[in-house]
Amino acid sequence: MQFERSAGILLHPTSLPSKFGIGDLGNDAYKFVDFLSKAKQKLWQILPLGPTSFGDSPYQCLSAFAGNPLLISFEKLVEDKICSEKILYDVPDFPEDKVNYGDVIDYKFEILQTIYEEFKATKNKELEKSFLDFCENEKSWLEDYALFVALKDYHEGKPWNEWEKEISQRKDTAVKHFKVFLKDEIEFHKFIQFLFFKQWLELKSFANSKGIQIIGDLPIFVAFDSADVWVNRHLFEVSEDGRALFIAGVPPDYFSPTGQRWGNPHYKWELMEKDDYKWWRERISSLLKMTDIIRIDHFRGFYNYWKIPGDAPTAEKGEWVLGPGEKFFSTLEKYFGKLPIIAEDLGILVPEVYELRDKFGFPGMKILQFAFGTNGEKKFLPHNFVRNCVVYTGSHDNDTTLGWWNSIQNDGTDTKEFFLDYTGSNGEDICKDMIRLAYSSVADIVIIPLQDFLRLGSETRMNFPGRPDGNWSWRFRWNQINDALIEEIKRFVDIFER
Repeated sequence: MQFERSAGILLHPTSLPSKFGIGDLGNDAYKFVDFLSKAKQKLWQILPLGPTSFGDSPYQCLSAFAGNPLLISFEKLVEDKICSEKILYDVPDFPEDKVNYGDVIDYKFEILQTIYEEFKATKNKELEKSFLDFCENEKSWLEDYALFVALKDYHEGKPWNEWEKEISQRKDTAVKHFKVFLKDEIEFHKFIQFLFFKQWLELKSFANSKGIQIIGDLPIFVAFDSADVWVNRHLFEVSEDGRALFIAGVPPDYFSPTGQRWGNPHYKWELMEKDDYKWWRERISSLLKMTDIIRIDHFRGFYNYWKIPGDAPTAEKGEWVLGPGEKFFSTLEKYFGKLPIIAEDLGILVPEVYELRDKFGFPGMKILQFAFGTNGEKKFLPHNFVRNCVVYTGSHDNDTTLGWWNSIQNDGTDTKEFFLDYTGSNGEDICKDMIRLAYSSVADIVIIPLQDFLRLGSETRMNFPGRPDGNWSWRFRWNQINDALIEEIKRFVDIFER
């Protein structure tokens, strides 16, 4: 799908300012949209919006359909008269520049429980009707998800395959029992999903009214410990007794001698094909309600994927297996027409992956940090770009541009000299030079992480792949954004016709 020439910023909502310990969908989110509009940005790229679990990664969610309750704005609930303003009192002294997830989870869920109890007690008929309508409209995933998280709470957070056999295997009698036994807990989780979707869809509508589209993120795989796998294990390479038979990852390479063992269960693609990939169609449909454009993470997995035995300790033992490929995307087009998809096509790929991408007209990704030096990937140099692509200075998995620059000063390569020669930079404002290079390229879309506009270093990096914790925590502050920055961004847009 061909996109118009445009520009946007990468920032996950958790990185927004807020006195409640984590960015949320309240007034600061609307203020950020206003900032994007003033800076003539047309795109806001985010990470997956699902409820996170161990490690706090948005790429390992408890559901492919649900929203993250931590993003619910308490101030917005008070403004909308959904609860009393007493929930705004006695807020802990959270740090401004990062998320301490453990503290935030304890605090926000305690307040969310208070809000739910108030909802039950006040009997607001209009709100009750909206809630019931939401439950009816989303029941295809909501019922199972709410039961799943209520059961996780009941089992003190243990993964579903460590629950007692009857409920782990979803025996009818056990499911019926727990639906009654945990009725109130189930309703609580439905209610906070209602609050999340109400606030998110209102924010999306506001962004769209300002001419800004949301680029969402669709990880190809789902977490093993998720409602998706617990409910639909027949669609995954999972045994009846809850063992992952085959899992996802990548084989050994230059960066990792034992490969990467991600642990996500593989799909039974041939079985999914029999009903025209119904589960996937529901997933795409759900995401299209929440976002305008979908970035597919690990796009290559639709052509072929590394299949690792579930009991293998590393990713060394495995095999490449063909994915659903063209059949999958042709089926989606039959139901949806041309889809607004961006393909994450990074890494060392076989030519057939690019052929699949190009057959359906999906733009691929270009990362400028990978381009420079004798050992750089020349396909990421702008003179090799095609129009139908998306260029980034770096992604959420990369260092910031300033951090990258600092790391190559004395790394024994010619990366620094190559960059200076290629860009004509004097090295005084490396972030501006890198952003200019992205904006001036022929790429239809340019996306810049906010950290690079703010000239921030490695301490603000969102994710270190392979590091189990301490990620996804950076937050910006409003005193880092001023009129001069807005004018700078607008100037880039005007000069390079974005």
